Amino acid sequence: MNATAAFATAAFAPATEARLATARQVADAVLFEGYVLYPYRASAAKNRLRWQFGVLVPPAWSARCGEHALQRTECLMEPRPGANLAVEVRFLHARRRTVQRAAPDGGFATVPELRLDDRVLVPWDEGVEERVELTVPVADLAGDGVDVPFTRPAREETEPVLDGEGRPLGRLLRRREEISGVVRLSAAGLDGPYRTMRLTAVVENTGDRTPEPGGDRDAALPHSLVASHLLLCLDRGAFLSMTDPPEWARGAVAACRNLHTWPVLAGEPGRTDLVLSSPIILEDHPAIAPESPGALYDATEIDEILALRTAALTDEEKREARGTDERAAAVIELADTMPAEVLERLHGAVRSLREATGPASQGDPPLRPPPPTTAPPAPTPPGGTRAATPASTRSTTGWWWTASPSAREAGSCCGPGCGTATRRTSSCRAAPPWSRPCCTTWTAVCTSRSP
Repeated sequence: MNATAAFATAAFAPATEARLATARQVADAVLFEGYVLYPYRASAAKNRLRWQFGVLVPPAWSARCGEHALQRTECLMEPRPGANLAVEVRFLHARRRTVQRAAPDGGFATVPELRLDDRVLVPWDEGVEERVELTVPVADLAGDGVDVPFTRPAREETEPVLDGEGRPLGRLLRRREEISGVVRLSAAGLDGPYRTMRLTAVVENTGDRTPEPGGDRDAALPHSLVASHLLLCLDRGAFLSMTDPPEWARGAVAACRNLHTWPVLAGEPGRTDLVLSSPIILEDHPAIAPESPGALYDATEIDEILALRTAALTDEEKREARGTDERAAAVIELADTMPAEVLERLHGAVRSLREATGPASQGDPPLRPPPPTTAPPAPTPPGGTRAATPASTRSTTGWWWTASPSAREAGSCCGPGCGTATRRTSSCRAAPPWSRPCCTTWTAVCTSRSP
């Protein structure tokens, strides 16, 4: 069946809106990741190649610029009778900004920059958030499913630029190109005793714009869905984790086909009615650190370092950053006004503690294995130097080596050089954890202290 336009414009029920709101903070981080990077100036080399995640270009541009025209999400769900599926597609619409200076004859001339007392205005692509919202009965997703087309029209806007005394200096000309796309939804039941369905959601750019001679990726961006991702919510039922499914569902999960995106459970831990399908691979129930004071648009960096280095920019660098984008200006303001106690919280935090000692029940295994047998130290000869202990008898076990040999064999760290094991083990690697970066995954915590 084909969906009507009402599907794409209908507002969510209050309960559904409240559930989606719990995932939007993380979804916003996906939407704006890499939007503008330190040092937050348009002239910086790293800010000249924009938007690295979830770019869906018109089909004719795909081969030309190395991007894709669609994202495909497949996941498993267990809907109850009468369940409805709420879908929210979110992306940025590139708005190309041109800087123009007022001419003596009353017209305007395009210029590379316009210098004001507090900022330097330069050409830039701004990102305008767009959403496609729809609610569909799960029963309607059988067979061919539902297709929901959408369009965002072209638009041109101007903003006057005035000096400190209110006199016109120029203007900003902003233009958005038309974007067309479609959301395709379908579901099919799985064989077996459980009421489980495979949900397929495809977001596709269907624009008919073709590249002009010499057209590159930068020319395709105004016609693209940028940082595209998907929120899914069941009002009755649950989704299965694609990262850690139940044993009986592992084969069905492995058969799911996800292209240029990955679905994870979203919202608070313990809830399974919400999914975020993101072009950035996340774990189930991702969350923003509560210590984070605001968006810095670079999740690969450390907030503390970014805040300190941003505050240390020169006045001229800050002027250019303020003129680059309103979001860049907000980062400068955040760094310049951050209280010392907030900055101190960025230095680090213990995410979880669990009791490692307590009264032992009869038959409980020891908390740590006994240390390996070592030879007693050799006596020191009178007036001489004590003989070295042979390497074959020296213990290589440090205080940080707390797990049994079998746990060390089973453990796997979440990154090169990391000292933390998976959630099914709690071991540290053979080097002291203070000697390299350490992180926490799931419930395992690697204890670090200075020697």
